[in-house]
Amino acid sequence: MRSFFYNTFMKLIIDSHQDMAWNMLTFRRDYTRPAHETRQDENGGTAVQQNGDTLLGFPEYQKGHVAVIFSTLYVAPARQKIGEWDSESYETFDEAHRLYKNQVDAYHRLADRHTDKFRLIFNKKELDAIWQTWQTASPQNKPPVGLCILMEGAEGVRTPDELQEWWELGVRTIGPAWIGTRFCGGTGEPGPLTKDGYELLDAMQEIGFTLDISHMDYQAAHQALDRYEGSIIASHANPIGMLAGSQSNRHLKDDVILKLVERGGVMGIVPANSFLKYGWSKANKSKKDEVSLSVVADHMDYVCQLAGNARHVAIGSDFDGGFGLQHVPAEIDTIADLQKLDPILQERGYTPEDIEGVFSKNWLNHLQKALPS
Repeated sequence: MRSFFYNTFMKLIIDSHQDMAWNMLTFRRDYTRPAHETRQDENGGTAVQQNGDTLLGFPEYQKGHVAVIFSTLYVAPARQKIGEWDSESYETFDEAHRLYKNQVDAYHRLADRHTDKFRLIFNKKELDAIWQTWQTASPQNKPPVGLCILMEGAEGVRTPDELQEWWELGVRTIGPAWIGTRFCGGTGEPGPLTKDGYELLDAMQEIGFTLDISHMDYQAAHQALDRYEGSIIASHANPIGMLAGSQSNRHLKDDVILKLVERGGVMGIVPANSFLKYGWSKANKSKKDEVSLSVVADHMDYVCQLAGNARHVAIGSDFDGGFGLQHVPAEIDTIADLQKLDPILQERGYTPEDIEGVFSKNWLNHLQKALPS
């Protein structure tokens, strides 16, 4: 892989989870700008109070060699609405459909207005074009970031018949749950796949969507792994085996991880302190230094030891997804600092090929298999 203008040893990154559209519409964040400019403008405002200081911006994507992002559609049901400031929440499935559609439109506008910075990826040809551009980039030719659209929570899909519409709009991955939905149990709301859930999975499989089990309850995830014959991933999830004392169904048990590995899936580790250390919460933000990037490597290593190789773990940052600068490991100022994982993994005996897999190739291999021609 040819490296370029910031550090000749940097590897390309594929990040499998960023709630960009939610932030763009809720807080009017402009991800074409530097993260530090956004922080200055938002200082003391609602965005910082509710979501923390941003970790993202186009210059930081360039500095960190972030070539591709799974850009999400995320809308919460009204029962989980945090405050009146939250305009992206729904009471009915029609409202969910409208809000999810607004977020798709936001990505299309971003790509249309800033073609030099962001490109939507619908198929392998577009993925290969983005990847080649990054590999041959120069200081004079900063490459655009590729966006693969992922729907987190599926209640914007009113009936399975609408899945073709979402496919044509560019959605390629769907997670049926965030909290519990009519499709299955989810984070904090346990339960199995429902009849609607099975129907959704069957229709997704027929079209060719990837299934994301990240927020699915333990029982529902097992059922989905047994049922779904298409591609399956966990875009942003951590192993509960690294969180002694936690009873949260947000994290994946070993047997789910092993079944995901058996199915050829990849799991994106979330570098958020509350996902890395049991008991850490936003209330502890003054103790940000309690968690380091070495703990991220611990979580990655745990999955690799279960799998017996480094082909099933990657990065799923979830940056700006309800947390920001105040809530991530001490070494991280922006997404560009994920490059600091490289020497940490080297010290643990991971080969350059292993680390390249964790940074990008594991997700790249998934996309090359899952995307249409």
